[in-house]
Formats: sequence, structure tokens, C-alpha cells
Amino acid sequence: MIPHILSLCIWIPIAGGVGILMAGNDDRAQLARVLALAFSVATFLLTLPLYIGFDAGTAAMQFVERYRWIPSFNIHYHLGIDGISLPLILLTSFTGMLVVLAGWRVIQRRVAQYFGAFLIMEGLMIGVFSSLDAILFYVFWEAMLIPMFLIIGIWGGPNRIYATIKFFLYTFLGSVLMLVALLYLYFQAHTFEISALYSLKIGMREQVLLFIAFLLAFAVKIPMWPVHTWLPDAHVEAPTGGSVVLAAIMLKMGGYGFLRFSLPILPDASRELSGLMIALSLIAIVYIGFVALVQDDMKKLIAYSSIAHMGFVTLGVFIFSRLGAEGAITQMVSHGFVSGALFLCVGVLYDRLHSRQISDYGGVASRMPVFAAFMMLFAMANAALPGTSGFVGEFLVILGAFKANAWYGIIAATSLITGAAYTLWMYKRVIFGTASSPKVQALKDITLREGLVLGLLAVAVLGIGVWPRPLLHVMHQSVAHLVRQAAASKLG
Repeated sequence: MIPHILSLCIWIPIAGGVGILMAGNDDRAQLARVLALAFSVATFLLTLPLYIGFDAGTAAMQFVERYRWIPSFNIHYHLGIDGISLPLILLTSFTGMLVVLAGWRVIQRRVAQYFGAFLIMEGLMIGVFSSLDAILFYVFWEAMLIPMFLIIGIWGGPNRIYATIKFFLYTFLGSVLMLVALLYLYFQAHTFEISALYSLKIGMREQVLLFIAFLLAFAVKIPMWPVHTWLPDAHVEAPTGGSVVLAAIMLKMGGYGFLRFSLPILPDASRELSGLMIALSLIAIVYIGFVALVQDDMKKLIAYSSIAHMGFVTLGVFIFSRLGAEGAITQMVSHGFVSGALFLCVGVLYDRLHSRQISDYGGVASRMPVFAAFMMLFAMANAALPGTSGFVGEFLVILGAFKANAWYGIIAATSLITGAAYTLWMYKRVIFGTASSPKVQALKDITLREGLVLGLLAVAVLGIGVWPRPLLHVMHQSVAHLVRQAAASKLG
């Protein structure tokens, strides 16, 4: 295997992004695009050996790197992955490559800065999923806010300043409480090594307070109801690439935080407060589904849809079963592909008509039949049609929920109806009917580049839907180990 492969996966896109920022001007925009594509493809290719060389028969961390960083506080540059983090790293590198392709012609001003920010953010997100030291995790977690803040604030829509400040304040304030929790754990364990925190004995009162601190950080990031209000604004104002990364990757970090920190470090508090977490998850699944149903902006509808679908992730995590946890991770990966594809579809239409309003469309299929076919696939996946990736994760979570409590499963299963309602109703109004608008009549079908991006996502959606074993196989042992950790008491 390639030595220090995790470090390369993190720092190559960051170095590429910094290089593009330093060398790029608008008169060299094409060079910036080519370099961005080269670095994003290189990063994706570097992550493939992680899957090829991964030993799915163990829950131990693999591809481990550990170096002293700040010895006086026992902080290390410590990297490693297991079956929980590996799928999310692959999702990140794959999405990063598609975002560069999707913005190839769309971004016409400050091109180098745009692609540089995305590459830097890609490396930082991979760092989040690879960190085995809590401070290193926190540094990557916070640093990735900066490029996203700039992407929304510079290349976003008319209300971009409001949206990006709201996004930053929500996520940053939640993260400050996570830092307080990490510092408390450090003074108990005298180390920031995440594996050492797993064996720490903590009283119930302290566990509950620490759980709430982590909850506020991770719930904002997912986002859970009622701290979800920043997401629709951020999605609506963000450029297409920003919306794709927000939905496909950044929302998953909250779910990953619960799996990596809350359950194994604070198992007693996690079980004690599981009823609250399940209730919030079911509210997101049901209530936000109805909110999505009344949206007239395509981006807002998909944004609310994302909140509802991420409710399955937290539901799967807090029913404390292997089925639920595997369903939650599968849902995170699937949602990355499906929501990213839907935002790209909206971006394709917006680039042509400069409108996201559903009422401005109708009859698109008569002018863009290939695009209509792609969007139908992704709409069906969003509605959890069997044979698509959207079905696999939701089915596993619903199955696990039924085993935990039949009412959990019944309430969660209502999303299959509401999800189909808001997704297919949007699709019907946009794609079918008569192309009465002169602007719609002038539409042209997708280009080869757009077809390549949507085609790769279609392969991923159908691949996981038809044959989920390659994804589920790598996470079995890690999830089983996590469930055992969550079942053990850590009361001091």
C-alpha cells in the first residue's frame, strides 16, 4: 500500500487548493479548472486503495499514522479509519471530483478562488473522518467552515450574506460547546486520544451534560429539528457546488460525530436520552416532510427533504442495533449521492432559466428528454424506490425500528408516502405538461459534461440499490463493535 496514504488524501487537495489560489487569476481561469480537476481526480484515486486494502474482518483502526504534535498537552497527529469512516471518505472524494466538473463552465468570476476553496474544504473534510485525536478532529471540523463560508458569501445568491452568517453562527456556536466537552474529557483522561476516551469512567450526571454539549454541535450539523433553520437558507443562496457539498458531505458529519463520540464515550447517557433523540428524529421525518410538500422553490424543497432523510440517520443510531446503525451509515452515503444529484439537476435548470421556482417550469421533458430521465431516477431514489440506494438505508432503519418498537417503525414508514408525494409532485410540475413558456421552449438538453456528472451519480445510486453488499460488508465489524460499546456501562 502507499505509505502515509491518509495524509496524502488530506493534504494533496489542500496543497492543490492553496497552489491554485496563489497562482490563479481570471485571465488563467482555464488553468485553474484543469488543475482543480487533476487534484480532485488524484484525491479520488488515492482513496480507492483504502477500500481495496481494507480488512473488513476486524473493527480495529487501519492505515494508522501517529506523530507527536503538541507534546505538552499530549496532542498527536493521529489518523486512522474503520468501516464507519471509510465509506464517508470515499463519498467525499467522489463528490469533490463531481463538484469540479459541475462548475467547469458555470463559474466565470474568481474561478481559481472558487475551485481552490473547494479543494481545501475536501481535504479538511477527509481529515474529519480520519482523525483519531480529538483536537485534530476539532481543528479539521472548524477549519472546513471557512471555505464554505466564503463559497456561500462570494458566489451565492442575493441574500448570501445573511445565509452565510447564519450558517457560520449556528455551526460555530454548537462547536464551541463540543470543545468544552473535549476539554473536560482531557482533564479526566489526560489525553485527547479518542480510543483512550472510550475506556474512561464517567458519572451519569457528567455523561448527560457532555452528551448535551455534543448534541448541540452534532444536531446543528445534521441538522436536527428544531436547529435546522439555517440549512434551507444556506442551500437556497449557495451556488450549486456549495449545495452539493453541504448536502452530500457536511450534513453527514453530525451523524458521524454521534457514532464516533456520543455512543462509545457516553453510552449510559445515550441510552438514557435515546427517547428524546428518537422523538426528535421522528418529528424531522414526519413534520419536515410536510413542510417540504408546500415549498415552491426547488432548492428549498430538496433542502427540507434532506432534513427529513437525515432523521433516519439519527433514528438508526439511537435504536442501538446493528441494523439501525448500518442503515444509518448507508443512508448517509445514499443521501450524499441522491441529494447531490438533485441539487445538480436544479443547477442544470437554473443555469439555463435562472429560476428555481417550480411555477416557472413545466414541459421540460419535451425539450430535455435525457435530463428528464436522469432526474426521474434521482426523484425515485429520493422517494426510496426499491432498486435504488435510497431504499436500502431507509429499509434497514425501518426494520431496526420495528424491532425496537413497532410504533417507531410505523411512524418512520410514513416518510415513504410523504417523500414520494413532495418529490414526485415537484417532478410532475417541472418535467411534465406543456412547455407553454417561451424560455422552456428554448431549452437545450444536457451537455456531455453534465451527462457525465449525472451518469456517474446514476451508476452509484443504482449500484448501491441493486448490490449493497460491498458497502455493508466493510462496516459489519466496526458497527458490531460500536453496538457492543454502546451497550456497556461507563459509569464512574
